Amino acid sequence: MATTPFSMRMDTEIKARLDREAEIEDRSAGYIVQKAVEDYLDAKAYFREEMLAAIAEADKGVFISEEAMTRWMESWGTENELPPPEPDIFPDTGKS
Repeated sequence: MATTPFSMRMDTEIKARLDREAEIEDRSAGYIVQKAVEDYLDAKAYFREEMLAAIAEADKGVFISEEAMTRWMESWGTENELPPPEPDIFPDTGKS
């Protein structure tokens, strides 16, 4: 993979922690920072994708009512625990 130089200012205590971790891991501080940034960007991209998928799902207008969810949750740990509820709210399509 090609690399590009990058510099930044960093809090002194964070830099000291980074240097300690680099020594423990027997890696360069640059390697650890690159992995941290990569992990951060991967996590942000995953969160964004999941959020967009959740919004798309919500836009369909199919939901579980509060009442059905409450009945289910109140049954947890009882002898008559209910299965997870099915959606019971659907969009009004305007068709009669």
